[in-house]
Amino acid sequence: MLKTLLCSSFLLQNVYSSSLPGKLPYPFTPFRSPFYFIYPRPIRSCRVLAMAATSASDSHKPSNRLATEHSPYLLQHAHNPVNWYPWGEEAFAEARKRDVPIFLSIGYSTCHWCHVMEAESFENEEVAKLLNDWFVSVKVDREERPDIDKVYMTYVQALYGGGGWPLSVFLSPDLKPLMGGTYFPPEDKYGRPGFKTILKKVKDAWDNKKDVLIQSGAFAIEQLSEALSSRASSTKLPDGLPQNALHLCAEQLSETYDSRFGGFGSAPKFPRPVEIQLTLYHSKKLEETGKSNASKKMVLFTLQCMAKGGIHDHVGGGFHRYSVDERWHVPHFEKMLYDQGQLANVYLDAFSITKDVFYSYVSRDILDYLRRDMIGPEGEIFSAEDADSFESEGATLKKEGAFYIWTTKEVEDILGEHASLFIEHFYMKPTGNCDLSRMSDPDNEFKGKNVLIELNETSALASKLGLSVEDYLDILGKCRRKLFDVRSSRPKPHLDDKVIVSWNGLAISSFARASKILKSEAEGTRFNFPVVGCDPKEYMEIAEKAASFIRGHLYDNQTRRLHHSFRNGPSKAPGFLDDYAFLISGLLDLYESGGGFYWLVWAIELQKTQDELFLDREGGGYFNTPGEDPSVLLRVKEDHDGAEPSGNSVSVINLIRLASMVGGSKSDHFRQNAEHVLAVFESRLKETAVAVPLMCCAADMLSVPSWKHVVLVGHKSSVDFENMLAAVHASYDPNKTVIHIDPTDTEEMDFWAENNNNNAVMAKNNFTADKVVALVCQNFTCSPAVTDPKALVDLLSKKPSLIA
Repeated sequence: MLKTLLCSSFLLQNVYSSSLPGKLPYPFTPFRSPFYFIYPRPIRSCRVLAMAATSASDSHKPSNRLATEHSPYLLQHAHNPVNWYPWGEEAFAEARKRDVPIFLSIGYSTCHWCHVMEAESFENEEVAKLLNDWFVSVKVDREERPDIDKVYMTYVQALYGGGGWPLSVFLSPDLKPLMGGTYFPPEDKYGRPGFKTILKKVKDAWDNKKDVLIQSGAFAIEQLSEALSSRASSTKLPDGLPQNALHLCAEQLSETYDSRFGGFGSAPKFPRPVEIQLTLYHSKKLEETGKSNASKKMVLFTLQCMAKGGIHDHVGGGFHRYSVDERWHVPHFEKMLYDQGQLANVYLDAFSITKDVFYSYVSRDILDYLRRDMIGPEGEIFSAEDADSFESEGATLKKEGAFYIWTTKEVEDILGEHASLFIEHFYMKPTGNCDLSRMSDPDNEFKGKNVLIELNETSALASKLGLSVEDYLDILGKCRRKLFDVRSSRPKPHLDDKVIVSWNGLAISSFARASKILKSEAEGTRFNFPVVGCDPKEYMEIAEKAASFIRGHLYDNQTRRLHHSFRNGPSKAPGFLDDYAFLISGLLDLYESGGGFYWLVWAIELQKTQDELFLDREGGGYFNTPGEDPSVLLRVKEDHDGAEPSGNSVSVINLIRLASMVGGSKSDHFRQNAEHVLAVFESRLKETAVAVPLMCCAADMLSVPSWKHVVLVGHKSSVDFENMLAAVHASYDPNKTVIHIDPTDTEEMDFWAENNNNNAVMAKNNFTADKVVALVCQNFTCSPAVTDPKALVDLLSKKPSLIA
């Protein structure tokens, strides 16, 4: 739709014409615009260059205006010969004064192709001179300013059908987009213009066809603004649409299922936790109605393939960003916090459904990686680790995956007698193992190297060696520990120690849920490195410390507003919709998993602020920004559930959960807002449900006539309370609310008396000093009180009609 709108504008005027090239080394989408050139970001390339990270040697280079910034990404460019400006009025005023276009470059500190373009172009004196003479150059960290990134990424995607980082966009001095692309090589190749040629053509167009360009940019923003701020024609979805959308999304996903290697779609393969969430949710709904389905098998097989693949860091834990091949084997090696939080949660869901410790082990693997490598001194959780690193101390070039890959000789030297076991287990070969797919290593970057992958069943390998599975796994764990210790002496990938509220919210959720779900692991379950095997309650401590950091450093108690991120202090950027939505979701999980009721209080406060800042009260839906920064030209109502879920999808689920906790008019208010938000995206749910899997779940959740309420009453410091809470979370049930109340806590009782007096009365009437009492309520009826965890598990496993 957006592409159609844009192509009806001045953008159809070709300032330059050229015949389309033959076969290109990069994916290419033909288009017509004022400029005909774009190089979509390739997945891999034979060229792997140094990243210009801040180092001691940089102190001898002149610095630009980025040197005073806090963003790791901006600091990486602080010593480029390009006269970079941070986003702000100083840059805009300079462009107006000189009457020149702005060159906007957006990326993030762990972005591989951002490093490549920096080394090729931004460190090049000739390119820098062109940029400095003809443009005002502005650098933006997309993780620090997702609002700016959203404006210009939306433009590039709408016009060209694709996007990525680095994002390269030319703007008028009043910030309207003139043209854009992603990664540009420095020189002309394959009949296409390189970056230097593009700079010259943009300057020529600005000098000779400025009016056309400015009109095109203004029209583009006008059309995008109209298209992306749609309004609901009703305050509710039509009857039956939630169920239809849920089924349609599941059906569309199943059509793309890879039955051989797991996952949905073809290479490159991304984890996409929202698709897994949808499929598990849909499977649960079908089982409740007695219908058979293959959805659950698809998801479980996918999770197994991912965990056994090279996308999973078998030595240090956690998951890389995506796999370049269809087998989950050779990854793009960066690690992002938003992936870890979401993946830990879907593996926890798989464990709660199957009780197979394979899944609990993987969730622990992810969380223990975060705990080991990604948590700061005050409990804050850092955002990412780079894909690139130096192969050895003193090396001058960074290479992708250098920290993670192995030769068989290295493994033999490190592991000695157990090397052959390890080498066979992880399909290692002297010539390198990146030959499983023609897509894994097309440029022979990893020749002679191995990315660890499990292709055979552990039980068969153990039997072949005459070992029990337990002893075999113990040996593997000790081998991984030795390799981890050696790997730790290698030059480490760059750590982006920025703290992002939204991503911390995702991680808080997984740590909190793990603290109770993992208590269902069988007694005596053994764990091997990189899993620590801690008492699950330690995960709750991590979740609470992370939430406390955000409350203490990124929340203004007077204005009740969040900052978006933290590094050496809060960022200038305000909190965005995702920050509020994801943090509220994490706080609700924190509370329902046994955290103090003050986390629920804060979640309600944040929801009120979110509504004030982002909610379109007349048209419905949440905008992604507060709309207070005039330099941000678009306010978008985001709906796409991609690598991260959309803020609107998460917000609807938050509103439903809050509505199920509070009572009276407050509950009605939350539900009405949720209904109105969903109504904005009615056509999306009808026509392209596969693009909004979490929103499909949210719509169905809202349509459920009556959620299951579990109310625990008793002293929260007792072991009995922990055991009963673990019993509540032992089964997978997304349409369930958990309330826990200590009637001896006056402040807590006052909160419930004000927000849902039924809960306060229930707690008062069922309190006993020496036991924790549980009640399960649904359809306005509550079960008889139970005090035994096993009885509670049995009660929760019954169908709704049998609870009373």
